[in-house]
Amino acid sequence: MAAPIRRLVLDVMKPHDPDILEFSQTVADREGIAGVNVALIETDRVVQNLKVTLEGEDIDADAVEDAISDLGGTVHSIDAVVCGTRMVDDHETPQDP
Repeated sequence: MAAPIRRLVLDVMKPHDPDILEFSQTVADREGIAGVNVALIETDRVVQNLKVTLEGEDIDADAVEDAISDLGGTVHSIDAVVCGTRMVDDHETPQDP
C-alpha cells in the first residue's frame, strides 16, 4: 500500500470561468482533502495560472486532477508532495539559493 499523500502543490491553468472561489470550493470538496489554498499567479485574456496547495489525510491525486479537468483546467506540473504518516516541511540546504 502506498503512503498517503498529505500535501500536494500543483501548477494549474484554468479558464476565467469558473471563478477562483467556485474552483477552490469544488476542488476542496473532494474526499481526503482537509483544506485548499489557491493563489492566482498570472492571468491573461483567456486563462489563469494558479498555484494550488492541498492538504489532507489521504489525498487522491487522480480525483483532484479529474476535478480540475471537469472545471476546464489542466495540471501543468506537480511542484511538491508530502507523503507518509506526518507532515514534513522543507528545510534550507546549502544547495538552496
